Amino acid sequence: MSETHIVHVDKLTSILESRRVFCDAVMANRPELGTTIGMGRIKQRRLHLGLQSRPGLSVGECVPFYFCPRSVMLYLLYMANHPDLTYRGGQDPIVHLELDLHRLVEWADSHHRRWAFTLSNAGSHYFEDRNDLAELNQINWDAIRARDFRDGAIKDGKQAEFLVETDVPWKLVERIGTKSQATAQRALAAIQNVQHQPLVEIKTDWYY
Repeated sequence: MSETHIVHVDKLTSILESRRVFCDAVMANRPELGTTIGMGRIKQRRLHLGLQSRPGLSVGECVPFYFCPRSVMLYLLYMANHPDLTYRGGQDPIVHLELDLHRLVEWADSHHRRWAFTLSNAGSHYFEDRNDLAELNQINWDAIRARDFRDGAIKDGKQAEFLVETDVPWKLVERIGTKSQATAQRALAAIQNVQHQPLVEIKTDWYY
């Protein structure tokens, strides 16, 4: 089972310098390197949204992953018309970092990183979260796979997230998915001098 984390391709340089993908709580105290996507107001809210299954840990203190490409967030970036978005560069420069769920959990458990997953949008005021992989069947997988999410319940279920405390090592990234050859070339250039070089692949079906 795979998970994806989306970033602007020009963020790869800073990720590779630290060999880590950091959560928003850490990034708030680091120099701004590369283009930030997402909504500032929701990022701030996530810093104060606690996880019931992991007392004392907030959503914003975790690196977020989606259970699918073509996320609702990517759609908002594609449309570039949401009033809370400051980034207006569209989806082409956005890359998907793909990781294997079970490898990620194994790493987190062995490095004392708490993890959890939500059943819906972790940026909302109400969501349920779990910390037992046996409960993954509680996720609405039909919503995760849905291409049409105009229905509110499907839209909310599609936004389920997997969350890992603080940071995730670059070495766990197995593939970088891009929309275009141009972005793939930028990703290849970014990783050319590092030891761990994931497969870079054009995945147009991961985009709108």
